[in-house]
Amino acid sequence: MSGEKRTERKIAIVNSSTFGRYHPGLVDRLEELGEVKRFQFPSGVGGDRLAEELEGYRFIIASVTPQFDEEFFRLQRDLILIARHGIGCDNVDLEAATRSGVLVTRVAGRHERDAVAELALSLTLVCLRRIVPGVRAVREDRWEDRFNFTGRELSKLEVGVIGYGNIGSRFAELVKEGFGAEVYAYDPNVADAVIEKGGVTPLGFEAILGRSDLLSFHASLNEDNYHFIGKRQFQLMKDGVIIVNTARGELIEEEELARQVREGKVRAVGLDVAEEEPIPRDNPLLEEENVFITPHVGSYTDYSLEKMDSKMVEDVERVVRGKVPHLVVNKRVLRQENRMEGSRCN
Repeated sequence: MSGEKRTERKIAIVNSSTFGRYHPGLVDRLEELGEVKRFQFPSGVGGDRLAEELEGYRFIIASVTPQFDEEFFRLQRDLILIARHGIGCDNVDLEAATRSGVLVTRVAGRHERDAVAELALSLTLVCLRRIVPGVRAVREDRWEDRFNFTGRELSKLEVGVIGYGNIGSRFAELVKEGFGAEVYAYDPNVADAVIEKGGVTPLGFEAILGRSDLLSFHASLNEDNYHFIGKRQFQLMKDGVIIVNTARGELIEEEELARQVREGKVRAVGLDVAEEEPIPRDNPLLEEENVFITPHVGSYTDYSLEKMDSKMVEDVERVVRGKVPHLVVNKRVLRQENRMEGSRCN
C-alpha cells in the first residue's frame, strides 16, 4: 500500500465515543488503512453541514446519531461505506445511500444480544425494587427510611415484550426462565409459532398493553411505530404499569410519559434511550424520581464492544481489498456495475 493511496483513504469515526477506547489496537489497524479522524456532531445536524464537514471521507464508522439523510448523500460524493457501530440503521436513509452507491453495514445482532437484554433486565429490577433511592438513602444516613422502598417481585408479574427479535426474545427468555414470570410478546414481524416455541404467549398490540404489569420495548424504529405509545395507549395500560425501553426513545412520546408518571398511571420507568441524546436538561422525565435513565450503554460490555469494534475495522479492510463486507444492509448496491472491483477503494 503506497503512502499516497493511504492518504486518499480518509476514515471518519462519527459520534462513536466508545470505538477503539477499550481496544486501541483496532484503531491502529484502521490507521494502517488510511487517515482516521473523530467527529462529534449534534444529533440534529443538517445533511448539508454533515456533507461539508465529511467531504473527502471514503469511510464512516457511525453511531446512532446523526441522521445521514437524502441531502447528505446528494452532497457527499466521496463516500464508499457507512459502517453502523450497532445493529440498527434507522439513522441512515438506505434508499438514498443505495442511489449514491454507498454500502451500509451493521453489527451482527448476536454481539449485542446478551448485553442489551441484561441491561433491560437490570433496569427492570431497578424499577421493581427501588434500588437507586435505597442506595441514596443509605449514603444520606437515612437507613430508617427503608420501609419506603418496598418493591414488587418479577416472578409475580405479567411481562409484555414489545418486539420479539434478537434482543426481545433474549429478554423474554431471561424473565421467563430465570424468574418464572408470565411473558407475552407482540411483534407483527414474527410468527406466533416462533413466539410460542419460546414458551411465550403472543398477543395483539392493544391486548398486550392491557394485560402487562411491565412493558419492555425492543422494537426497531420505523415510520410506522414512531411515537406509537402516546396518550391513548397509556389509557389502555394497567394502573401502576412499569415501562422499560432499551430500544429507541422515539417509540414513546416523552412528554406524555412524564405526565403519566407524574399522575401515577406509570409506577416507574427505566430507560437507556431518549428521543434526543444527550438528553436535554429540561426534559421533564428528569424531574421524576421514579424515572431511571442510563446514557445509552446497552451494548457497553467488554465482549460486545470488542466484537462491534472489530466488525467495523473488518468492514473497512474488506472494502479496501475489493471484497464484500459482511452484513450489508442495502444489498442492491452490490449489483451495481463494478461496485466491488476496488476502483474507488484503492
